[in-house]
Amino acid sequence: MAEHEPVTSPDQHKPGSPKAARVSAVVVALLLLTCLVGNHKGRIEDVWLLVCAGGLILAVVGDWVLRRNGLR
Repeated sequence: MAEHEPVTSPDQHKPGSPKAARVSAVVVALLLLTCLVGNHKGRIEDVWLLVCAGGLILAVVGDWVLRRNGLR
């Protein structure tokens, strides 16, 4: 089976949809924030959820700023 598959390097693959990646990042960030409501007693989970959701939102905002200024 493997002998019939073409050998390609990672830079030859087409990138995925950037819009879908941005929408997915926002959806995942919202899902992480909904996990704040739960039955856990410690607050370290809340910190991790907030940091991860904030990182995703920061990446989306940074991408938006770079695209608006013509940079990629």
